[in-house]
Amino acid sequence: MSADPVATRGVRDPAARLLQLLSLLQAPRDWTGPELSERLGVTPRTIRRDIDHLRELGYPVEASQGNIGGYRLVAGTAMPPLLLDDDEAVAIAIGLRTAATAAVSGIEDTSLRALAKLEQVLPSRLRRRVSHFTEAATFLSPPVPGPEADLLAALAAACVAREKIRFSYAPGRGEPSRRLAEPVHLVVAGRRWYLVAYDLDRADWRTFRVDRIDALHRTGARVSARELPDGQDAAAYVAGVLGAGPGRCRAEVIVHAPIERAAEGVPASLGVLEQLDEHRCRLRTAPDSPEYLAFRIAALRLDYTLVGPPEIVPHLRRIAERALGAIEAAQGPER
Repeated sequence: MSADPVATRGVRDPAARLLQLLSLLQAPRDWTGPELSERLGVTPRTIRRDIDHLRELGYPVEASQGNIGGYRLVAGTAMPPLLLDDDEAVAIAIGLRTAATAAVSGIEDTSLRALAKLEQVLPSRLRRRVSHFTEAATFLSPPVPGPEADLLAALAAACVAREKIRFSYAPGRGEPSRRLAEPVHLVVAGRRWYLVAYDLDRADWRTFRVDRIDALHRTGARVSARELPDGQDAAAYVAGVLGAGPGRCRAEVIVHAPIERAAEGVPASLGVLEQLDEHRCRLRTAPDSPEYLAFRIAALRLDYTLVGPPEIVPHLRRIAERALGAIEAAQGPER
């Protein structure tokens, strides 16, 4: 495990060290003097002096005795404001932004208000990171946990800055490879994160699943903006890619379930889910053939309505007739 960067260089500025100490003491645990000394890169004597200083300022720092004793900040009338380090602040902001897209009624506006308040008190460098994410991300459906906040923030910043990136990518099939790309936008579809980028090695547009991206490196090289094919925006492009498939049969199905539940049984490879309301979502797909789509739809464990195309109807009917025939045969003749 790598050494704590704060501990290795030490926090020499007294004011900055007090803020860092307050941040550590807000954790729901006891900190021993040696632990705090190591984290802040100062002597145990300096830690004791800083603890006394905090108490003089009115912060209720409690010390417990014994082999496992230590310091902690207890509830009182002079509690400090919530202190967050850079990664914590960005993670919370990203969480609030994604919560604002959730299908749970009543939390969207609350999340946006909380995000606005957080952005007002963030330092300018962190506010830029959060605003980059807000500007560079589009949600077609609520996401699931997966990519790390740091990775999302770095990709968003590269998108906004129009900066070339290098990264390792592990496709669903085949060996991982290094990619050089011009990132454009982040899109959430089918409850997964996708990066829309121009792949310079392949001289073509690509969508990359963010959970398969690793070892990201921002090159610092800026590029001019590129237009997506046919003048599409990033969300439309991702929806088209996920729903395109290898076939020419364009299909649309209404799934009678919340998008969170539907996403559990509809793989992203089948198509893209779009939320209609709290109880329904739309599945757009372009399978190999109408027969294959009929088979995949029949295997869904959710109620659905086929919107089209009509070529799928006879295949679904044959599947239903075979199933009914099998049931009747198993039941035998009526007695």
